[in-house]
This record gives sequence, structure tokens and C-alpha cells, in this order.
Amino acid sequence: MQTKPRARVWMALGAVLLGLILVFGSFSLGFIAGRTSEGHAKSPLDFLHILEPSITETQSVEVLPQGGTPEELQELFAPFWQTWNIVVEEYVSQPVDQVEMMRGALRGMLESLGDEHTTYLDPEMFARASAQLEGQEYEGIGAWVDTKGDYLTIISPMPGSPAEKAGLKPNDKIIAIDGEDMTGLDGEFVRQKVLGPKGTIVRLTILREGMEPFDVEIERASIVVPTVEARMLEEDIAYVRLYTFGIHTARDLKAELKKLMQEHPRGLILDLRYNGGGYLETAIDVASQFIAEGVIMYEIYGDGTKITYEARKGGLATEIPIVVLINEGSASASEIVAGAIQDLGRGILVGMPTYGKGSVQNYVRLVNEQGAVRVTIAHWLTPHERQIDGVGLQPDIVVELTEEDWASGDDPQLMKAIELLKMD
Repeated sequence: MQTKPRARVWMALGAVLLGLILVFGSFSLGFIAGRTSEGHAKSPLDFLHILEPSITETQSVEVLPQGGTPEELQELFAPFWQTWNIVVEEYVSQPVDQVEMMRGALRGMLESLGDEHTTYLDPEMFARASAQLEGQEYEGIGAWVDTKGDYLTIISPMPGSPAEKAGLKPNDKIIAIDGEDMTGLDGEFVRQKVLGPKGTIVRLTILREGMEPFDVEIERASIVVPTVEARMLEEDIAYVRLYTFGIHTARDLKAELKKLMQEHPRGLILDLRYNGGGYLETAIDVASQFIAEGVIMYEIYGDGTKITYEARKGGLATEIPIVVLINEGSASASEIVAGAIQDLGRGILVGMPTYGKGSVQNYVRLVNEQGAVRVTIAHWLTPHERQIDGVGLQPDIVVELTEEDWASGDDPQLMKAIELLKMD
């Protein structure tokens, strides 16, 4: 395997479910791994995504000495400091919050790149992003959401969460919180308003297709983001669902596969629906449980450097027939696994086209505990060198999951997977 000719970044892929995948009670930037600027290994975070998010150690980043703008940048930054001084000295509401001004400048600088995956995380957002894939608890309602539309939209409630118990469903839009209209407000701002201490009540006004808006009261709780669900289905078929690609996912998957394989299943269903991603290393480990050998993915940097990731030895389910369930919420690390299985002819993809998150982000912790920046540093390709960013993976067999299916509790995608494995 090639090594990048600068400090290697073991990142996870920023996953985004329809933008950024955020977890109520945590911040899943799409689940990405990066490195911290402190030069020591950190427990992996992606969020991804959401996605999109996750962190490992990073090369140290040069911090300019305090005392002013570097000489070669003084002319360029003169208007910036001029504006700063005008606001500090003349703005009507004094004193101004200079820390928030600094953070706003960071946000604006990264937004100017036009890349939704290159962002600034303030300390609170960064702490939530770090916590999610480290298996920590969060206080919220427990749902994956999309922050990029007109309204904050539910992607999927977490199993057993307050959101699920309250009856929230995919595509529910939150149009008001505690009676306050959320129209036109930033999705991340709305998400923050849903968060809160366990035991407190939040009243959400929900817009659901085909219905009049209605209110739901939800008691917030401590949320532990699920990682793996596994069981035997009918006809001796094993079922494994991955909710994220976090720090414990590969370990938990291996433990569940050991138990399942003792049942001698005739086939296995890997459910990656609404999985926004996580660590790159976790994606390779997960794929290697189902793929005995071969390329899992390539990573391509701006300077043309190409890194190859191959399957690791010791997979527990490399021979069993497999069907992978995917949909529009499958992003990033999920797409790595599904793409490798598809390209290598290892299994069949069933469901709907995936999100299309083919870029790689790095988190770099900022000095003075001011959060982190998340920067797109590379793209990744499938074993057949397909670039899926903005396109996604196409399922081998397209099966929709309609609103009527949700309402009735039917799952035609799962039933199709079972049907295919029964034919094997």
C-alpha cells in the first residue's frame, strides 16, 4: 500500500445523509476521520457525516506566532482588520463578542470554498461530533436528521429512542419547536433547539405528507447511538444491520457474526439503510468481514497521489451468499462497503440509489480549545475506480419503500432480500 508523502491521515469519510447527517443528542457530521493538530492518537469519532464524523491523530499544523498577520499577508488582510476595528470601536451594541466574531470569520472563510463538507465546528459542535462515534451518551430525542432542506427533516428515528416511541417517521419535517415557527431558520440552529437535558419536554410541530401539521411532545433522554443489530430470520437467513461506522462497530460486528455463523445460515442480509458512515478504518474492517481479498477502495488526493486499501485477512463471512440493503440515506463508509461488494461481485445490492458521498474529510483541532475545522482533502473510488460523489451507487435490484409501507410496517426491500437468498 502506498503512503501519502506527508503525515498520513487515517480519516473516516464524512458521511452526509441528504446534506449533513446529524444525530439529535449528538453531532454526526457524516462521520469522518481526521487527525488532531496535537499529534497524538485520539479515540475515533464520523459524524459522518453524518455523515459525516470522526477523528484520529493528524500531522501537526503550524500555528502562526501571536502578534499579528504574517508580513506576506498583511496587504491581503488589511480590509479584514479594518472591518474588525470598525465593528469593535463603532458598532452600536457594545461590547461586541469578539470570540463569536472570530468564529463567524472562520465559518465565512470555509463557506467561501463552496464545499458543504468543509466547515467550522465550534467547541460544542466539535465535542458532540467527537462523542458520537466514541460511544458516549447524548441527551436529546434520538433521531438522524437532515439539516439542509427548508425544514429540519427526520431521516430515521433511532431504535428504542424517544423519537421512535413518539411515532416520528422518516421525512417528517419539524416546522415549529415549543410553538416557535422554524420557517427560514438554519437547520443546525433548529437542531440545537431540539437538543436539551434528559427529562425535559420538547414540543415539536410536525409536517407529514398528506396530513395537517400536528404537535408531538417528546421527553428527552440519554441517547446511546446504536451500532450493530443482528438476528436470525426465517428460512435460516442471518440479518445484520449497521447504524454507523464508529469506534466499536467492527468489534461488535465480529462478535455478532461469530454467533450468527454458528447457526449455519444459508445467506446473510447486510442492512446499510440510513447509515451515514463513519471511520474509514472501520469501513475497511467491516468490508473485510465479507470480502476475502481484493481492493476495497482507492483514495485520490489533489496532487494525484493514490492510496490503495485492500481487504484484511480473517473475515468471518467471506463465503456466504450476501444481499446488501441500501437507500438514499446510505452514505460515505456505507457506500465504501456496498461499492466494494458490488464491484467485486460478492453480493447483490437491493433498494434505492445511495446518497453519493465520495469525498474524504480531515478534522483538525484548533488552538485555544476553539473547536475544529473539517476540510475535504481527497476523493475515494470503488474497486472499479468509480467516482460516486454526487451520484451514489445504483442498486442491482431497485425496490422502493413507500409511505404506505412505512404506515403498514411492511418492508418490501427486506422481503426482496429474503426472497433472493431463498433462491440461492
